[in-house]
Amino acid sequence: MKSLLKSFVAGSLAVLAGAVIRKYRPLIVMVTGSVGKTSTKDALGSVLAGKFNLRASEKSYNSEFGVPLTILGSRNPWENPSAWLRVFKEAFALLLLPNIYPKLLVLEVGADRPGDLARILRIADPDAVVVTRLPEVPVHVEAYASPQAVREEEFAPAYALTPGEALIISADDPHAIAMAARLPVTLTTFGFADGADVRLEGYSYFEENDVRGMEAILNVRGESCTLRVIGALGKSQLYAPAAAIATALSFDMPLSLALEGAQAYVPPAGRGRLLGGKNNTLLIDDSYNASPAAVEEALSALQLLPGKGRRIAALGDMLELGRYSAEEHARIGTLCAEKVDVLVAVGTRSRATAEAARAAGMKDDSVFAFDTSLEASEMLDLFVQEGDTVLIKGSQSIRMERIAERLLKNPEDGVKLVRQEREWKAR
Repeated sequence: MKSLLKSFVAGSLAVLAGAVIRKYRPLIVMVTGSVGKTSTKDALGSVLAGKFNLRASEKSYNSEFGVPLTILGSRNPWENPSAWLRVFKEAFALLLLPNIYPKLLVLEVGADRPGDLARILRIADPDAVVVTRLPEVPVHVEAYASPQAVREEEFAPAYALTPGEALIISADDPHAIAMAARLPVTLTTFGFADGADVRLEGYSYFEENDVRGMEAILNVRGESCTLRVIGALGKSQLYAPAAAIATALSFDMPLSLALEGAQAYVPPAGRGRLLGGKNNTLLIDDSYNASPAAVEEALSALQLLPGKGRRIAALGDMLELGRYSAEEHARIGTLCAEKVDVLVAVGTRSRATAEAARAAGMKDDSVFAFDTSLEASEMLDLFVQEGDTVLIKGSQSIRMERIAERLLKNPEDGVKLVRQEREWKAR
């Protein structure tokens, strides 16, 4: 019964959202890919706001529920019946009454199962598509026949573009480059590779008393400047504003205006955010979600910092990897032996990470394994020392933000963490 009700609500939302699109005809920029969608969506919102009255998805609203809610301009009602009634009331008001509607929508779209993006594309056709990254082992691969099947699903919005419309991809992603070669689109690339239209080089962290974020040289159309991302760590943090600038250029925005918007971009919660920790430690809060490619990037970010203390990686299970799960958890454990001083593995799958780290040479007293993030947080609360840097990352249901919350120097920084809504904290 619950499944039938969910399908009915999702179908009703889709019909209403599609009708709103047909009435107001906004430009639509879709953001797809396996890694970095929400960061890119937020960067697009900051950059394109310089030219358009726009609306971007809240948080990671990228599903068959989240996309229609974004189109309708409604918040997630969770399981509140009266809030759902309000959503439908607002939708009918948009359709039946005169309203001022955004000229551009930035829609993050995601897929958990085959056909998810086809359902979303029946609601809205994109005018431009941004593809973030299509890694070797994508998240949600357990629901698909192969990693390439996941990549084809995530690339589906690009196939919906008409000839000449804008496709923006990473010049560093061989899968995206190969798939884009099939299409008669206007292609713009971003990244560190030679020949990227929006090219990054020479990345590093920067300091203002303390580590503040990331910077790189940005080269666009013969001009060079410094691009900075404040409040987060890792090479991957630079891709989102670079993608947004590339998209802005495809909409004929002046580069100076695009750069102004990029400098206002703030990385979303739980994506490599730098936070002060207890005992004068530094937290890299990457607790929103995890996949093999994202964990590998996070470990590289941890290595960027100067060696003031121990590098501690608190890593939770990476879910929905299917037959690749054991292999990828073990591979991450081997990487930890090269890149960190202490590993704290959380969850049953991460036992393989701990075992592989020990097999690769980490000492037993530097590797810890726990079943839950609450148990790990209690241990780390007593374990961390001045100068330590703690990376916190894991899939959503492992709830690694509980570790970040326990280790915060200032409890009021809890508002900067993911999943702080009452509904989430009650789970």
